[in-house]
Amino acid sequence: MAETQEERSPSLDDCLKLLKGERDEQRLAGLLLVTKFCKNDDLVSLKKVYEAVGTHFLDRLLRTGSGDGSENRDVYLRLSVTVLAAFCRVPEIASAEEMVSRIPLILEIMSKRPATNILEECYELLYLVSTACEAGVMALINSGGLRVIAPQLSELSDGSHAMEVAIKILQLLVSKLSSESMNIERFFELSLVVAAVARQFAVLHNALKFEALHLLSAVFCSDYSALLHEPLRSMPDNNWADYMRTGVVSILHNRVAPSERLHALILAENMMSILGEKWLIGRVKLPSVEDYLPADRCLLLVLESSHVEISVLTNDLAYMKYEAPTSAVEEQLLKQRYLAIAFSLVEKIIKYISTVGENEGTLSDETIFLKVIKTFNETVVVVLEYLKDAKEHGKKRGNDLLASVRMIGSYLAETPDACKEQVHDLLDYMLSVEGEEESSPFLSSCFLLPMLCQITMKDEGCKLLAASRGYLAVVECLIKLIQSEGQNGEDNGSIFLACDTVMNVLLKREQISLAPDLSTFSSLLTALAHWADGTKDPSVVMMAASICSLIFDFTSEEALLKQANVSARSLETLARLIARSFSSAGQGMSDTADLLEIIMAGYSRWAERFPTIKKHNR
Repeated sequence: MAETQEERSPSLDDCLKLLKGERDEQRLAGLLLVTKFCKNDDLVSLKKVYEAVGTHFLDRLLRTGSGDGSENRDVYLRLSVTVLAAFCRVPEIASAEEMVSRIPLILEIMSKRPATNILEECYELLYLVSTACEAGVMALINSGGLRVIAPQLSELSDGSHAMEVAIKILQLLVSKLSSESMNIERFFELSLVVAAVARQFAVLHNALKFEALHLLSAVFCSDYSALLHEPLRSMPDNNWADYMRTGVVSILHNRVAPSERLHALILAENMMSILGEKWLIGRVKLPSVEDYLPADRCLLLVLESSHVEISVLTNDLAYMKYEAPTSAVEEQLLKQRYLAIAFSLVEKIIKYISTVGENEGTLSDETIFLKVIKTFNETVVVVLEYLKDAKEHGKKRGNDLLASVRMIGSYLAETPDACKEQVHDLLDYMLSVEGEEESSPFLSSCFLLPMLCQITMKDEGCKLLAASRGYLAVVECLIKLIQSEGQNGEDNGSIFLACDTVMNVLLKREQISLAPDLSTFSSLLTALAHWADGTKDPSVVMMAASICSLIFDFTSEEALLKQANVSARSLETLARLIARSFSSAGQGMSDTADLLEIIMAGYSRWAERFPTIKKHNR
């Protein structure tokens, strides 16, 4: 019986004879036989069949199946797509020019919403062609592949084979997209992709979940990701944001590879950039947990995971820099990039927690709040150790070091007495840190200004800043802020913080035995005069005049004129500034009354030493 059955079964040679026949009916019969017995992994046979049938017949069959009016249109379409997808398993065929040229027609077929099985074969064909050659993936992009696939994702079954292949295709497309190739329509389509894949990221619990995670991470790590934020904010349905939170919690809640945890943190950081820190708060339902998780679980998981990553990454970077300096530069840069993401997450959570009073009920209880604060403190200690290590090795320049100072500054702005001893030991070093593209320290001082302003309200803080000569860093920072932004008013907040810090130190000058550096303070005088001379804002005038009055206390007009950056014209400008401040005395400005008091009290002490200023204020 077995021998008889084998004799009756068609052989490959029988199929090839039919495929090479003169009539279309013979070729159709041959193709149908091929689909019955030719296996997809039999590449040798597939190549022989492809060569026998010829590209012209395949094209005619595909166009007949995709057209209108044919009695057996669906049969022809299913057959043509099935055999073309099978042929594409041969890399040589998939990369052939004639196969690449069929991509626009395949996309046209897909846009007509064919049966699910045909759609799966179309995805298979597109995937095989686009992975076989660069021309394939570029043809898929340029023919509107994203436009066709994006709206279909929401219609595919969760976890289906079609969804799996679609995600793989999208991963390819995203890897090839560039900022130059993006436009408004493409951003909209990509936002639909993100929303649809977010659902898969949330609901799936197999390997495809990680494929969805990798695709979303790739989109958010792209050069054009910032321009995608607005289309995502404008999505009419916000379910995608909830799906994203569920997926992130699912990854961080379970034991996964460190690389997967990093991808989840990248998503969390971007979601907060798009929707704000409030995205962290929301109920999550995991299949493995019977009840909903508390609304603050995402916040806790992101914070704790960020702490872990910061501990690991700072340790790795310190080893690579100081113990194994021959390590790959690319690996160092990658770790620094991940460290920056972890820092950003912690800073965003600090910002959110600082407004917890305004968001009553967002943390489930006081125990959770204390746990958050404990994690903050532990993270800051780790970062301070990283900076201490850099200090001991004589390293002051680096974007990772600057980012470390920024993160510490963010936390100390809210709790200036945290990790007090370590902060005091490293304060002078932190003020000397500079980024890769800075010619001198500046941003480090800006990041620490909120904390410095608060600690200098007390004698202890002023003594610390005077002893470390950190006050000079603040003065130089203030001069740069005025020179770069003081005239357009964009960053007056930072300028006033620096002014308050300098004023706090000068007011306690005698108690802390400060001997000010005249060359630095003379530069500040001219900067303050220039800042106030170009504004009508009375608060600027009063702040500038009060600091100038405190500086005049320890110098004289004669001494100032010996400084290279002070001229007779500068003194005239300073005299006008003091005169303007006096003119506000009768305007009843209660918010600057204390500043006016400082100016007038100072004037009575130093007026005789400044004849130019006295002349303008008789």
